[in-house]
Amino acid sequence: MTSTTTGTAVLTLPNDTDIQVVRRFAAPAAAVWRVFTEPELIARWWAGKRGTVTSIEIDPRPGGTYRYVMQAEGGVEVAFHGEFSEVVPPERLVHTEVFEGMPDGDSAATVNTYTFAEEDGATTLTLVTRAPSREVRDAIVESGMEGGMQEGFDLVDELAAALAAGD
Repeated sequence: MTSTTTGTAVLTLPNDTDIQVVRRFAAPAAAVWRVFTEPELIARWWAGKRGTVTSIEIDPRPGGTYRYVMQAEGGVEVAFHGEFSEVVPPERLVHTEVFEGMPDGDSAATVNTYTFAEEDGATTLTLVTRAPSREVRDAIVESGMEGGMQEGFDLVDELAAALAAGD
């Protein structure tokens, strides 16, 4: 089996509204793409170690929607939803994202752009989350999202490597 990495996503704030995350996965882009777009695989990583996924609905096509729900530590329900505007397997995925617990609702929606670049059988994901304001961007960063993302992306790495190995 291909070796995986742990907690290696790099988060930067390139401007007042963007969060950029770069992470290399030890699997081809097609495998990583599947882990990001197939409900049964998303359910295995999306909550990281911070809860249990209770619902995954996804229709990854332009105009298609998604909604992910988890039961977080302490019994709190956490849900996100959005709509896909661009889907280019296995290279690019663009969608809005609304945290259903955010007081501003849809006005605080972000646009998330995922770019999957394969080289030598491994895939580098560049994720840019564009917030509508610096305040929303900072609230996302201050929410602890990086820790949960690191946990989830470690699981993505394991799942994608297992898919690539035929496990």
